[in-house]
Amino acid sequence: MALTNETGTILRNEQVGPNLYVMEVESPDIAGRVAPGQFVHTRLPGMEGHILRRPFSVYTADAVTGRMEILYQVVGFGSDHMTTLVPGQQVENIGPVGHGWTLPEDARRVLIVGGGVGAAPVYLLAKQAVEAEREVDVVLGARTKDALVCLPRYEALGARQVRCATDDGTFGHVGFCTGVVEELLAAGEYDYAAVCGPEPLMKIVAQQTADASLPCQVSLERRMACGVGACLSCVVDTVDGKKRACVDGPVFWREEVVW
Repeated sequence: MALTNETGTILRNEQVGPNLYVMEVESPDIAGRVAPGQFVHTRLPGMEGHILRRPFSVYTADAVTGRMEILYQVVGFGSDHMTTLVPGQQVENIGPVGHGWTLPEDARRVLIVGGGVGAAPVYLLAKQAVEAEREVDVVLGARTKDALVCLPRYEALGARQVRCATDDGTFGHVGFCTGVVEELLAAGEYDYAAVCGPEPLMKIVAQQTADASLPCQVSLERRMACGVGACLSCVVDTVDGKKRACVDGPVFWREEVVW
């Protein structure tokens, strides 16, 4: 899929949880072509002195309205500056970038796992699976109830069930969402799993699904400079050697990754 360098207009940029924000951007070309699991490489206004763009997974996209959303967490200078941007300002995006999720045509029962902001990159996949009339179970994990900012969207999808876990026990299962995954794998047979979140979480779920002989894909996060495969700053160790998270991923099959 060809990349586009598109200037988009910010429509909304609001806080939705603790250090969590959603930015809605009018970007018709990218929003109309992005596949679940792909991302955009973004240049922010007011940061012209910083050469490197920033990668953001696409949370939602609507080809009809030409709008897409990005869920981001404030972790440093760049994301803190991002919170100051207001509707009407413009961002420059390269996208859609990378290989996204591969939902097998014969997968009737699907397990979706999103930890923290990792709930955003799997949302479009869950939507795709529900619309294809698959049975979809979703597991979301966060530190606290207030950080489960994607939950209302997932509940509105019409998935078979949406289970949650919080580290502090303020909502759902007490502890990590891997506990819920273990329960679901023991109780039912799935045909495909997709997981995105902190790498320790993905490593555990990768092992859990391997033990259950369940095909599983993971979406890996890496620091990126160019975002188009030229700089080799985002390499992932795989069984076939080093691959680039930006263009060879960010989604990989579990067995490809050297954990």
